Amino acid sequence: MVEPVGNHYVIARPVYSENAFNEEHEKLHRYHKTFWDHLKLYFSCSPQRVKKIALNLFPVISWLPAYRFREWILSDIVSGINTGLVAVLQGLAFALLVNVPPSYGLYAAFFPVLVYFIFGTSRHISVGPFPVLSLMVGGVVTRLVPDDSIGNGNSTNISAINDERVMVAASVTFLSGIIQLLLGIFRFGFIVIYLSQSLISGFTTAAAVHVLVSQLKFMFQLSVPGYNKPFGIIYTLESIFSQITETNIADLVTSLVVLLIVFVVKEMNDRYKEKLPTPIPIELLMTVLAALVSHFVNFEEKFNVAVVGKLEEGFQTPVAPDLGILQKCIGDGISIAIVAFAVAFSVAKVYSIKHDYPLDGNQELIAFGLGNIVGGSFKGFASSTALSRSGVQESTGGKTQIAGIISSVIVLVVILAIGFLLAPLQKSVLASLALGNLKGMLMQFKEVGILWKKDKYDCVIWVVTFLSAVFLGLDIGLATAVAFQLLTVVIRSQIPSCTVLANVGRSNIYRNRKDYTDIYEPEGVKIFRCSSPIFFANIEFFREKLITAVGFNPLRVLRKRNKALRKIRKMLKKGELQVTPKGLICMANHTYESDEELDNNKIEELDQPTIMTDLPIRINWSTDLPPGITVPQVNIHSIILDFSSVSFLDFSAMTVLRKTLKEFVRLNIDVYIAGAHEGLLDKLERSAFFDEEIKPSMFFLTIHDAVLHILLKKDIASSPKLKLSEEKDRSNDNVIIPRNRLRSWECTIPTETKF
Repeated sequence: MVEPVGNHYVIARPVYSENAFNEEHEKLHRYHKTFWDHLKLYFSCSPQRVKKIALNLFPVISWLPAYRFREWILSDIVSGINTGLVAVLQGLAFALLVNVPPSYGLYAAFFPVLVYFIFGTSRHISVGPFPVLSLMVGGVVTRLVPDDSIGNGNSTNISAINDERVMVAASVTFLSGIIQLLLGIFRFGFIVIYLSQSLISGFTTAAAVHVLVSQLKFMFQLSVPGYNKPFGIIYTLESIFSQITETNIADLVTSLVVLLIVFVVKEMNDRYKEKLPTPIPIELLMTVLAALVSHFVNFEEKFNVAVVGKLEEGFQTPVAPDLGILQKCIGDGISIAIVAFAVAFSVAKVYSIKHDYPLDGNQELIAFGLGNIVGGSFKGFASSTALSRSGVQESTGGKTQIAGIISSVIVLVVILAIGFLLAPLQKSVLASLALGNLKGMLMQFKEVGILWKKDKYDCVIWVVTFLSAVFLGLDIGLATAVAFQLLTVVIRSQIPSCTVLANVGRSNIYRNRKDYTDIYEPEGVKIFRCSSPIFFANIEFFREKLITAVGFNPLRVLRKRNKALRKIRKMLKKGELQVTPKGLICMANHTYESDEELDNNKIEELDQPTIMTDLPIRINWSTDLPPGITVPQVNIHSIILDFSSVSFLDFSAMTVLRKTLKEFVRLNIDVYIAGAHEGLLDKLERSAFFDEEIKPSMFFLTIHDAVLHILLKKDIASSPKLKLSEEKDRSNDNVIIPRNRLRSWECTIPTETKF
C-alpha cells in the first residue's frame, strides 16, 4: 500500500525475497526468442512485410506523396541553388585532396545526391565530397600511384598517371560502397556507437591538419611528393620547407588574400546569420572574381601559376573496379566506409532531432553505399556530407531532398555546359577555398580544455586520437584510436567503482557511507555495491574489494579454523585439553607444531566447512581459545551484495563468485544479493550455480528487504533502535485488503523495527 502524506509517502508491504515475490505475484515464464527465431522472422514473407520492406528501402515513397508543394517548393529551390553552387566549388577543391583532376570532383558531387534522394532518410543533409574522406582516398591514391612515377613529366605521361589515379580513387570508392551496403543489409548500423563524439572530434581535427598541410603545395606551387606512411606529415613539411625558396609568389599572395576574405566573410555569416536572409556566397564570389582576374591578366603566362585547365565535358563511361586495386586497399575501404557513415549520421542526427523526424541508421548505410557504388562506377570519389554544405542547405530554408535534386541540377549544368569558364581558375584559389571550410574543424581544439574538466577519459581519447591520426596517418590512426577507446572502456569496467553502503535518514535509501553523516549501519552487516558488469576481467578486483570491505579474507579464516580444529582434536586425544562448563581448559604445556606438519599435504581439506559434530563441545570462535591456537576474529554475520548496477555476469565470474560466496557461508556468514536484474536469477539456475550452500533464497528485491530480513532473523537485541518485540505474531502483521482488484498491504510493524 502506498499512502501519500504531503511530500512524503508511506509504503507498507511484506519483506520480499525474489522467490517469494515471484510466487505471490505469479511471475510469468515468458519464451525468449532465440537467434534462429529472429532469423526466421527476418526472412519471413507476407504482404504486410513486403510493403514495410519497400517503404523502408525506398523512403522517398513515404515522404514525396506528402510533399507540401506550395509551402515548400520555393524554399527548396532557393536552398538547392545555394547548395549547388557550394557543391560545385567544394567538388573542385576537394578533388585536389584526392590528387585527381578537378573535374572528377563534380561527379562526386552529382551521382550520390541522386541516389540519396531515393534511398536516404535525412531531409536536410547535403551529400557529396567531404575533406576528410577526400584526404583518405587521396592517401590510397598516392600510395598506389606515387608522385615519383610521373617520371619526366611530359603531358602524355601525366595523363596516363591521372587515369591511373582516377581508377584507384573510383575503385576504393566502389569498395567502400560495397562495405556500407553489406553493413546496412545485415543491420550493422549500430557500429557508429563505437566511434564516440570525442574520437570523431579528435579524428576530424587531425584530418583538418592533414588537409592544411596537403594544400600548402598548391598555395606555394611546389612539387611535393605524397607520403602516405607513418609520420608522413613530417616528411611533407620537410619537403615543403626545403623548397620554400622556389615559392610562386603570385600563387601565394592570391591564396592568402582569398583565404583572408573567406575567413572574414564566413565569420560575418556566423555572427549575423539571424539578420541575413541567406549566407553570403563568398566561395562563389571569390571563384568568379579570381577566374575573371586570372583570365584577363593572363596569370598563367605572366606568373606561371597552376590553373585548373580544361574540364572534362559530359560524363565518363561507367567502369568496373580494378580487382587488383581492390585487393590492395581492403583496409582503406573499411576505414573510409565507417568514417563516411559516422560523419554523415552524426550530422543527420542533429537535423533529425532539430526538425523532429526519424532516422534509420541501417537505411543510411544502404543509401551511402549505393551512392558510392554508383559514384565510383562513374569515376567519382567517396562521398558523405560536408558540415558547411549541409548547413547551407538547412539554413537557406531547405525542407526536403528536393533541394538536393536542385543542387545536383546546378552541378549538372556546370558539367555539361559552363565548366570551360573555370579553366583559368588558379589551383591555389581552390586550395584556399578548401582551407576556408576547415575553420569549424580546427576550432575543435577548444574542446580539449572542456573535456578535461568534464571527463578526463574523453579528453585523453581526443588527444590520443588526434596525435595518432596526425603522425601515423588517418587509416592507422583511426584503428589506433578505436583500439585505445575500447581499451579505456575495458579499464573502466575492469576497475569498477566499489563502495560500502549505509542507511541514510532511517529510510529505505542506501548510499555510500563516506558521503553522509546521518547514517545507520546495522550491526554485523556489510552492504557492498559494485557499479559495473562483473566478468572475467574484473572478478578478481571485485573479490579483492569485497575482502577489503569486510576486513578479512574468508578463505584464510576458514583454513585457520580448520587448522585450529585439527589441533583441538589432537590435544583432546592426548588429554592436553579438558571440557568444562566454562569451555576448554589446557591441562599441559602445549608444544608448538608447524602449520606445515598439520596440513599433511591435504590443503584442500582446509577449504571445507568446519565440522564439530565429533567434538564434545561446540567451539565459539569469538571467545578465548586454548593457548597456541589463534584464529582471526570475524565481526560480521551478514553480507548484502547490491547487484542493481550489475548488467551481466559471465561464466568465469560466476565460478569465482560462487567460490567466494561459499567461503563466507562456510564461516556461518549469511550472504544476500539484492536488486539483481530479472534475467540473472534464471541464468544462474541454468548454469547450475546453486547447491546446498548457495541457494536462490539469498536473492532479495531490494537492499532494504534484505536488511529487514536480517534484522527479523537475527533479532538484534543490542541495538535499541532495532530491538524486535518478542511478543509479536508475524501472521498478524500483514492483512490483505482487496481494493479495485489490487492487493494492498497494511502492515502492523512494531515501532522498534522502524528506522
